[in-house]
Amino acid sequence: MDPAARVAPDATIDYRPDIPRPRVGELDRARLLYADRDLAVVDKPANLLTLPYERGDRNTLIDQTRVLLRRMDRSYDPDLSAVQRLDKGTTGVLVFARTLAAKRELQSQFRARSVERIYLALVHGEARDQSHETYLLADRGDGIRGSHGVFRRSRKGPPPESRFAKTDVRVLERLRGATLVECSLSTGRQHQIRIHLSEDGNPLIGETVYRRELSGQEIAAPRPMLHALRVGFDHPRTGKSLRFRTEPPDDFRALYESLRYPE
Repeated sequence: MDPAARVAPDATIDYRPDIPRPRVGELDRARLLYADRDLAVVDKPANLLTLPYERGDRNTLIDQTRVLLRRMDRSYDPDLSAVQRLDKGTTGVLVFARTLAAKRELQSQFRARSVERIYLALVHGEARDQSHETYLLADRGDGIRGSHGVFRRSRKGPPPESRFAKTDVRVLERLRGATLVECSLSTGRQHQIRIHLSEDGNPLIGETVYRRELSGQEIAAPRPMLHALRVGFDHPRTGKSLRFRTEPPDDFRALYESLRYPE
């Protein structure tokens, strides 16, 4: 509830000060891939927000990671900050900074497009090898994000508020009614992979927003089947090259196996 909201004179308010606030959970230790005094790298599970999205959001990935790090070393307790994020349903490798200097250096690497980011995705239909280079808009014309000139054709160039986005898609395996693809990011715009795949006619299996372009039979999934497989960057303080990889979770692998052609 908005604390500044006006309350009607006859409204009934249920105030229960005895009810404790929900406790923040702790990230599974096995999901902490790397940690030092500059950064932390984690394997994000599905259906968990990276950061609070709305007022009151608790028990996010950054909250759970902070709890784990504090328990592991109570003598060093800097605040975590995000240099990237993954959608709630997306799984895989994600990096947090633990100092302001580390955050600035990692953000610089992301802006320079020197960070390696590889994703696996299960998509509807027969996807193709393709390099997508578009300018993303917050509203493509129907209230959702999309590429300039794709949903609604335009003879004008992209507007100033649009953001350049590049995704390279490579087919790994043809499946029954679907394709396993690898996506390499040069930029990291919000929903970039989901948008580019959908606009090419191959929305993610489990996609609930960018699915207008879906033709043919829909394959059911409890979440968008997207996994951040690998991230590579230079350590923000030492300059050492680091690379982290995590395999897709059980639900991703189970769906993949169910769609494979018999050998």
